Amino acid sequence: MTVPSAEHSPVPGPPPMRTLRELRAALRTHGRLGDLQQFEEELDAADLDDLTAVRRITQHYRHRVLLRLDPVGSAAVGRPTDDVMAELRRKLADGAAR
Repeated sequence: MTVPSAEHSPVPGPPPMRTLRELRAALRTHGRLGDLQQFEEELDAADLDDLTAVRRITQHYRHRVLLRLDPVGSAAVGRPTDDVMAELRRKLADGAAR
């Protein structure tokens, strides 16, 4: 029996984030420095009776964890602004040339 190499092993799915406790754990493990503290501050400042605001906050931080775990998403977020601007200029120039 052979052990699959790291490059062929399946990518684990995202951590569970169905509850605030699970989301906090995911932010602690997979979030960027300060994400958990920022999440707590935003949640503390929110009116907990405003479920739309609470949902918006939790979805925002859940999305941050998912982006962090996605290699393509993480690379896209880490692109320098100049690189993105140059790509947009090329695309606009290509569109205008048609």
